[in-house]
Amino acid sequence: MIAGLGLVLVALAGGIGAVVRFALARLGHPDRLPWPILVANLAGAFVAGLATSLLGGEPLLLLVVVTGFCGGLTTFSTWMVETVQLADRRRVRTAIANVLVTLVAGVALAALGLWLGAL
Repeated sequence: MIAGLGLVLVALAGGIGAVVRFALARLGHPDRLPWPILVANLAGAFVAGLATSLLGGEPLLLLVVVTGFCGGLTTFSTWMVETVQLADRRRVRTAIANVLVTLVAGVALAALGLWLGAL
């Protein structure tokens, strides 16, 4: 029973995360820093860190929030494609900034979420 319910809850949360990312992605511009996906990925890193810290003892809730919602919200593949497209359009500095900001800020926000959840 719990396994089936867990699957449904993860799928629903993933759908919600994906809809949020879809709404954000429509706000971007192809020749600029893809901030909508940056925001989605950074928010997902923070929420995943916070949820991991707060819900570590609740495996089903952790799966729903991190695997479901954060998994639907964040996107590694779109981040990679948009970075390559920027480089292809000779927006190399913007592509490099996209990689650096996403990695550095993403790790920092995940750590902040873990830290805040532990308080």
